[in-house]
Amino acid sequence: MPTTDPHAIVELRQYTLHPQQREVLIDLFDREFVETQEAQGMRVLGQFRDLDRPDRFVWLRSFADMQARHRALEGFYGGPVWAAHRNAANATMIDSDNVHLLCPAWPGATAALPHHARPQPGAQGATAGVLQVTVLPLREPATPPLLDFCRHRMTPTLQRGGARQIAWFCTEPSPNTFSRLPVREGEPVLMGLALFGDEAALTSFTDSGAWARDVVPGLAPWLAAEPEVLRLQPTARSALHA
Repeated sequence: MPTTDPHAIVELRQYTLHPQQREVLIDLFDREFVETQEAQGMRVLGQFRDLDRPDRFVWLRSFADMQARHRALEGFYGGPVWAAHRNAANATMIDSDNVHLLCPAWPGATAALPHHARPQPGAQGATAGVLQVTVLPLREPATPPLLDFCRHRMTPTLQRGGARQIAWFCTEPSPNTFSRLPVREGEPVLMGLALFGDEAALTSFTDSGAWARDVVPGLAPWLAAEPEVLRLQPTARSALHA
């Protein structure tokens, strides 16, 4: 169904890379694959270094709806920029199929995502902040009781712990209509994005034990497996940063 939400469809993409290739891919991505993807109608939300996995590159992009996603992906991956640089990009990667296709967990669940201007081409290093991504594998697609628990227990715990912006997504139920790029199907999740001011702020929240004490016990009935928690540092050109 058409929507005005610019983040109505989101991909969380985790790439496992060959050793010492992450900076090679980041340089290529930030130089060649940001504006050129957005010219096709998608939004590159953010690209990140995984602080705990030196050979992992993580990024997020969004689309207005599934039809817009199909058009944008056809345009980009069938176009001249990808043709010119795909061999160099693919040479850095061991695996690029770890992808969750997501939608907002409820109306307004993504409203807190920051809308910073993206640093200009040529920017180096990293931008401010650390993004904690929590992927919760579920026994079944997210139910209203789980989303109530998310709104009334999980979000306040993160806010009290210092998270500046928080957004929630769940698995998009539509079939993947762009088979050239696989996604993880039949694996429902709830995903939270929590943006902290810096690594120290996130570490302080983790060390406080608030999540383990106030959230983890209540989540157990819904979980199919252990949560996956990512600590991500925005690249120099990531639009999603503190």
